[in-house]
Amino acid sequence: MRRRWIVASAWPYIYSIPHLGNMIGSVLSADVFARYLRLRGDDVLFVSGSDEHGTPIEVEAMKQGVEPRKLTDEMHATIKNLFKEWEISFDNYTRTESDVHKEFVRGFFLKIYENGYVFTKDEEVPYCPRDKIYLPDRFIIGTCPYCGYDKARGDQCENCGRLLEPRLLLEPKCAICGAKPEWRSTTHWYLDLRKLEDDVRRYVEGNNNLSPNAKQMSLAMLKEGLRPRAITRDNKWGIPAPFPGAEGKTIYVWFEAVLGYVSAVIEYFNGSDEWRRYWMNQDTRVVFFIGKDNIPFHVILLPALLMATREPYVMPWSTSSTEYLLYEGMKFSKSQGVGIWIDEAIKLLPADYWRFFLIMTRPENRDSNFSWSQFAEVINSTLNDTVGNFIHRVLTLIAKREVNDGEAREEEVREAMKAFEASARHYENIELKDALLSAVEIARIGNKYLNEVQPWKLEQTDASIALANAVVMVKALGVSLYPVMPAKMGELWAMLGMDASKIKWSSAYESIGIIKASNVHPLFRKLSNDDVKSLINRLGEMRGQGRESA
Repeated sequence: MRRRWIVASAWPYIYSIPHLGNMIGSVLSADVFARYLRLRGDDVLFVSGSDEHGTPIEVEAMKQGVEPRKLTDEMHATIKNLFKEWEISFDNYTRTESDVHKEFVRGFFLKIYENGYVFTKDEEVPYCPRDKIYLPDRFIIGTCPYCGYDKARGDQCENCGRLLEPRLLLEPKCAICGAKPEWRSTTHWYLDLRKLEDDVRRYVEGNNNLSPNAKQMSLAMLKEGLRPRAITRDNKWGIPAPFPGAEGKTIYVWFEAVLGYVSAVIEYFNGSDEWRRYWMNQDTRVVFFIGKDNIPFHVILLPALLMATREPYVMPWSTSSTEYLLYEGMKFSKSQGVGIWIDEAIKLLPADYWRFFLIMTRPENRDSNFSWSQFAEVINSTLNDTVGNFIHRVLTLIAKREVNDGEAREEEVREAMKAFEASARHYENIELKDALLSAVEIARIGNKYLNEVQPWKLEQTDASIALANAVVMVKALGVSLYPVMPAKMGELWAMLGMDASKIKWSSAYESIGIIKASNVHPLFRKLSNDDVKSLINRLGEMRGQGRESA
């Protein structure tokens, strides 16, 4: 049965270019899953976009002496092109400055206001007397009252994950200049999460497809009780609030960016009602790919917003949330030059090398680490020596003679096909690391088979059968690796004389017939110690040529 999916990755905040940790936490993981689903023949819409509103963009534009829209136009184009270089297969990569998005957000919040889920409250909000601007929550830095982390933001502590408010922080200060903020009275519009708490709890408790960290964190928040959250802000760069009397207010970026998953689908269908077949059909499965710091907004806030419309929106089927990717044991830091950013990575090596390593080390249950030594080990031992070696051995042999893969013997390929089926099960469960490991196992089995059978020593008939078996294993390997490495597996398919655009999951089982490999060449290369040193030096040179430290 053909399933219908909305696959969505967290919207990159385009204040800066994403780094490798951002990539594996959302965009790359979503792409791999979407590509797998398409191979299965499912109906898939893969969407995301640039999150471009809020004070950080406004402040940066002020520093550069340009309008915020000019800054975000440039960053949106840059990041969109980088995602293409990374082979990300979005059906629609849009932006929060899209007219479709802005119109949808205003209409959406007006509806939940009319439904009685929004109220006003006068409150004192932080204001920086030195910078002369109201400070959004994330521009207040202080000590978390729950875990004692001294660099917690006013909206969330990245150390313990708790949602915060600026008033809760100990020793708060302006994140721009370090001045102590003043508190000034203003009116804001709030989402009354208390009215939605029971429905949200039922959704979280009953959803067995959530990642363990997503479910645990959300249940802990629900146990403490949900409190109203301010929808509006006093900054200028954002979507104007639609509420009566809210002139001069904008929608808080976290409230409007999560609605982009809906507006991106509306935009894809050019505003026709076809979008409702996805977002308002209970047969649709909606899956989000995010880092763990985004869990509260996707598992608590967005479902609550959808419920507040009283319309038949489908609730998210799963939220796949990763832990953190570290760089040489440290957190990525732009100011300290710790990490690799995606524009740098793509200049160092082709995308498929990075895609393979990142999925192989995806931080699914605990933090994982990027180190240059580990990177070289994975590329050399696993990608080149195991995967690449098996493919090249088989294709070199069948370049010298024609082989009919229909002659393969089921009992001799059974072990490899079991690994292929295991890969499918892991993909289905969004266990992308294990799906890749199962695919690599096919290559291990294939290399062992070649070593034992030695088809080059056999008589012609037996050699043909042995090579047919090996080709079946290569096909299964190529199919199972395609979601992770589409370009390189496309090259493999071309060497087999096949059109890569026609690859399906079932291609692993279907006979091609007579095959004679052509244009056979190694798909990968090893990284020597000198190569690694050269890559590190080139990274340093890139940063020394005027690019801001990574």
